[in-house]
Amino acid sequence: LRGADLSGANFYEAVLRNADLSNATLIGAYLEGAYLGGVDLGWADLTDSDLTDSYLSDASLYRANLCHASLYNSSLYEADLTYANLSNANLSYTDLRYAYLGGANLSYANLYRAELGGADLIVADLSGANLSNAQLGYANLSNVDLIAANLSWAHLIGANLSGAELDGAELS
Repeated sequence: LRGADLSGANFYEAVLRNADLSNATLIGAYLEGAYLGGVDLGWADLTDSDLTDSYLSDASLYRANLCHASLYNSSLYEADLTYANLSNANLSYTDLRYAYLGGANLSYANLYRAELGGADLIVADLSGANLSNAQLGYANLSNVDLIAANLSWAHLIGANLSGAELDGAELS
């Protein structure tokens, strides 16, 4: 399925373990409840896709485009989202523990109550993101853009915020 155009496809509760979907076009695809553990979605375009309640642990989403995608309540434990575009994505209640998000664009993303403990977000763009009540314990947030981000009630114990830009961020 590498490089395939699967725009608008219905993969409801599909099992695609370790599949190669790199460079695939999945714009507006319906992947709710899909099992995508270990899947290669590097460079894939998942704009406006619905991945609610999906399992993507250990998946590669390197440079994937997930702009406006819904990953509500999904598991991306130890997933590689390096340089991924998650701007305006819904990641509330999502498990991103130990995920690699270095250089990712998470601007205006909804990360309400997301689990990001131990995640690597070095140089990520979280400007305008909603991180209220998020778990960020021991996350690497060094040199992260948190301008105008909402961090109210976020748990930051042990998080590395060295060099982070916090202008206009809500920290109450």
